[in-house]
Amino acid sequence: MEPPPSPRGHVGSRPPTYDAEPTTLPAADPHELDDLVPDTVLDGARYGACTLRAASVRGDSARYRGELRRDALLTARFGSGDRALVLVAVATGVRGTPGAHRAAAEACRWIGKAVGLSHARLAEDIRAGRRGDLKSGLHRLTDRTLGRLRAGAAEQGLEPETYAATLRCLLLPADPECRTRVFFGVGDGGLFRLRDGAWQDIEPKAAEARGGAVLGFGSPPSETPEGDRLTMDLGIPTPPSPYEPAPEPPREPFRFRTSVARRGDTLLLCSPGLADPLRGEDELGAHLATRWSRPELPGLAAFLADIQVRVKGYADDRTAAAVWEA
Repeated sequence: MEPPPSPRGHVGSRPPTYDAEPTTLPAADPHELDDLVPDTVLDGARYGACTLRAASVRGDSARYRGELRRDALLTARFGSGDRALVLVAVATGVRGTPGAHRAAAEACRWIGKAVGLSHARLAEDIRAGRRGDLKSGLHRLTDRTLGRLRAGAAEQGLEPETYAATLRCLLLPADPECRTRVFFGVGDGGLFRLRDGAWQDIEPKAAEARGGAVLGFGSPPSETPEGDRLTMDLGIPTPPSPYEPAPEPPREPFRFRTSVARRGDTLLLCSPGLADPLRGEDELGAHLATRWSRPELPGLAAFLADIQVRVKGYADDRTAAAVWEA
């Protein structure tokens, strides 16, 4: 049998600028030690037909400058047995702003609480294929989460755009008979699928996701040849009213996708720190495809080594969750 390809320190024609290992620890306040963020977190599990690996790593630039990791990662199981629901949440705070790491962590905690309180209904909707209910419900939960961030910014006297975070999530039912995987969130990052040894970029386009939450179950079909009937942006400007408060700055569109996994698929959710080099450096995608297409799934340590393969010009935090289908 051909030996597995060895882990690599970097890909591309030149090595990255920064050291491969952490250099400087972030400054610590003795009265706020709970505010520190570890350089790396790593998690994993196996439920139903899928195996999960997840990791979040401080970027080379932050390691060199002694800055906190702005990416946050939450993995949580709600419920038990075949009716359990696994949530993976990835958030990234705004670069160069105070409290970016706190905003990301709070976004993960709040969406986790919201999903946890609704997990039984969500799991049932996933099994029953109620796409409309799922989309509208998850849109509301996401809006409430980001609304709490905006409220937190006001309490701290900060501008809403500075105390903010992207938020991207996966829902994985534990039921081995259910192979529906649900992605939802707001903001940049990546959603990729490795199928038959080749990467597919399946990130929902922003233009497909504009508008308010869709109607519930029993509404007209959500998909049409022209796009998403219920969330299509018609581009019609609305004149301002002197009797209403000034409109808020435009918000990032809600992104949503359901997909049915095939045996042998690998689904990858990641923050911009990994999505950008995957889209910008073909060699990185080729290396990970080779590593992750073998029958033996990577263990936690191997997965961590894989997502840390560096590319010159990309030094941000990296957070990734990969799901292998049995």
